[in-house]
Amino acid sequence: MWGVLVFAGNLVNWLVPRQGGMIWISVNTLGAVGTVALSILDMRRTGMHSFDLRVAAALVLYFAFGLLCSVVLGHFGWREMATFWPVYAMLFYVLAGLWFGRALVAIGLAIAVLTLIGYFFVVGNAFLLWMAVANSGGLIVGGLWMRRD
Repeated sequence: MWGVLVFAGNLVNWLVPRQGGMIWISVNTLGAVGTVALSILDMRRTGMHSFDLRVAAALVLYFAFGLLCSVVLGHFGWREMATFWPVYAMLFYVLAGLWFGRALVAIGLAIAVLTLIGYFFVVGNAFLLWMAVANSGGLIVGGLWMRRD
């Protein structure tokens, strides 16, 4: 779900660059609400709780710390912001992978490296198209990997 939302966010941001702030607020809100909704549906299907107050607190802390670093302390431009959030998110993929499997470490590191390659070598607004493929593609692969049975 997040991979599809991030793909759409990057494409829309590429088409309407001046609306980037609102686009990403919308993408993240939809993602957070979708995460809760999918967890509730999954609980009904499996009978196991996958979402609780700890997960809600983790989401709030993730966004609060990210906003503190990128907006309050960092004063990032659009390109730095588009680099910071995926690299920051991949930190948690890598950390989760230390407990739950090497695939998450590999996916997190790959997305972070591809993001940095794009930041340093992809010119102008094409960076958003790069991110639509590199970041979203990795998130989709990661999501499919986690759902495999």
